[in-house]
Amino acid sequence: MTDATTSPDPIQNLLAVLDLSATGDDSFTATSLPQPSGRVFGGQVISQALIAAGRTVPEGRLPHSLHGYFLRPGDVRTPIDLSVERLRDGRSFSARRTHAAQDGAAILSMIASFQERQDGVELTEPMPEVPAPEEVPSAMDVMGDMDHPVARFWTHESAFDVRHVGGAIYLGADPTHAEGQQVWMRTRAALPDDQLLHRALLAHACDQIMLEPILRRAGLSWLTPGLSVSSLDHAMWWHRDVRVDDWLLFDQRSPSAQGGRGLGATRVFDRSGTLVASIAQEGMVRVPAGN
Repeated sequence: MTDATTSPDPIQNLLAVLDLSATGDDSFTATSLPQPSGRVFGGQVISQALIAAGRTVPEGRLPHSLHGYFLRPGDVRTPIDLSVERLRDGRSFSARRTHAAQDGAAILSMIASFQERQDGVELTEPMPEVPAPEEVPSAMDVMGDMDHPVARFWTHESAFDVRHVGGAIYLGADPTHAEGQQVWMRTRAALPDDQLLHRALLAHACDQIMLEPILRRAGLSWLTPGLSVSSLDHAMWWHRDVRVDDWLLFDQRSPSAQGGRGLGATRVFDRSGTLVASIAQEGMVRVPAGN
């Protein structure tokens, strides 16, 4: 396990926190990336939990689905202990439950299913027509010159190049209250040819934007005074192999928000237009009265 703060390269820092240290056959420990909030990023811990589970399954089995609950906020200064429970190993599928904890208190509980490669029916939804990523401004274009910790995180410390079609809501609300959004994303550098790693990094990346459709539809932005947002649960289905170091389109919407909670739903397409994953996340979204 490598110290995630030793390199100025965001990609190397991200790979470092996913390089888990084994403390037993089914247990591991990990560090965290620094965050402006001081809390462990949800996408990080769920990707770590997935990699821990993936290290215990028979060779050749890759994750096809996961379901996780974020139970407590984590502290980036405290190591994360990951314990894996081997629920089942069948002829084609394996099921694992991973608990992530700090100081003995659970911060995440996740169950994931893994499958051997098999042939079957092939269907896919079409990708929406959107501008190419090269035609869309990046977070660096929007906030690269801002001297603010959150702006620096998105532009210089994040391992991902994020490009919102039609404009981001970093600095202001969407006046159209659009019902959805499309976002291009990829890592800022090439990655090893490791499909478990790429699938885990997709879980990491998507958590950055999963709840944004709720804010956009409600006419809010990340700068809305008093805004409080946090992930509650997360579900993913990988339909095909994915590479996060090539452009992926996140086609997003929010079908419902109520009671201080909102649901984000996302389809992920590769550059060729093939659906590679589907994601859903419910989160806490609270704003003071009057906003």
